[in-house]
Amino acid sequence: MSNATPIPGTIRPDEAAHFGRLADDWWNPAGSSAMLHRLGPVRLGFIRASIDAHFGSDPRGVHPLRGRRALDVGCGAGLLAEPLARLGADVAGIDAAHDNVRVAAAHAAAGGLTIDYRCGDVATLGLTGFDLVTALEVIEHVADKAAFISALAAALAPGGLMVLSTPNRTPQSRLLLVEGAERLGMVPRGTHHWHDFITPIELHEALAAAGLTMGNPQGIAWHPVKGLHLSDNLALNYIVTVTRA
Repeated sequence: MSNATPIPGTIRPDEAAHFGRLADDWWNPAGSSAMLHRLGPVRLGFIRASIDAHFGSDPRGVHPLRGRRALDVGCGAGLLAEPLARLGADVAGIDAAHDNVRVAAAHAAAGGLTIDYRCGDVATLGLTGFDLVTALEVIEHVADKAAFISALAAALAPGGLMVLSTPNRTPQSRLLLVEGAERLGMVPRGTHHWHDFITPIELHEALAAAGLTMGNPQGIAWHPVKGLHLSDNLALNYIVTVTRA
């Protein structure tokens, strides 16, 4: 059983408990988080290209984030935080579930990585000064999207880069992500709540209200031959860069 603690702010205790129950299986590429493992290379490719474009780093370089601080919000067991650390960043990861933080810290230590993992709510921890802020597949799970975005904005350093990804609220995502993937066991039941998904237009407006500018979103689509890949099709899921206005 997860020992996720309800924390006021943007966290939904039931969501924290749901993901905390998956913690010990998170790093199993064939387990309950298999879809996140498949998404990982696609999302990381987008993030790496965005880092190089934003900070002017060499695309051939091994450590484009050396000397920079990165914050992964809703880090789970560290599937993104660890690659960011390997790209040279000084990484902090936040998650609402204690069990996720426990597993993330143990896995990082076993791999010789130093990552500052914390259990809590980004809206109440008062974190600031991060060159890179990421929140992938998180905003659809929070209690207050505006408060969550404001907290992300507060954590972002001047001149910094933010990357967000989330499912789109479309008939296609309802059919394939909620009805299909969960019923077929590709995603744990209860992971997605379609009415909480946010469209690109809604996200653009929410970011603008917090003084942030959203870049052009790229879809993450699925094809029988290509598998998961970046696409102009935003119907299922999309990933986007964000900067200060």
